[in-house]
Amino acid sequence: MKLATLCYLRKEGKTLMIHRIKKQNDIHAGKWNGLGGKFEPGETPEECVRREVYEEAGIRVKRLQLKGFLTFPKFAKDEDWYAFVFVCEEFEGEIADSLEGNLAWIENDKLLELPLWEGDRLFLPLLDQPGFFTGKLVYQDGKLVEHELTQYS
Repeated sequence: MKLATLCYLRKEGKTLMIHRIKKQNDIHAGKWNGLGGKFEPGETPEECVRREVYEEAGIRVKRLQLKGFLTFPKFAKDEDWYAFVFVCEEFEGEIADSLEGNLAWIENDKLLELPLWEGDRLFLPLLDQPGFFTGKLVYQDGKLVEHELTQYS
């Protein structure tokens, strides 16, 4: 089982996304993602997301909003992944070069036009809705074969 975070930094109608094109053997190769990654031992979700955003973008997160929790059964190497999904509108620092991909501010209304994981197209609109969501996104060979999302207000 892998615990992970996803963070969507937002400002002026745009979201900071990473185009995963630099890292060798990357399960996300070619896709656009929010920032984040896997927990290190003993980390809370907030500690993990702060560390990952800083490592990937050089940005210091100030205030986080937990928006969702996603389950990805047998996502990679037959392991289940669980991701805490955050939105952050308060942060500081200048965007640095990332070792994992190219960072870009994308207009929020253009996000779904990017090459994303299929399931991301389902939950990204929920970032703008009040409340909290949970979801189960089942992939086989990189294709979404089953999904379930629940929105809580």
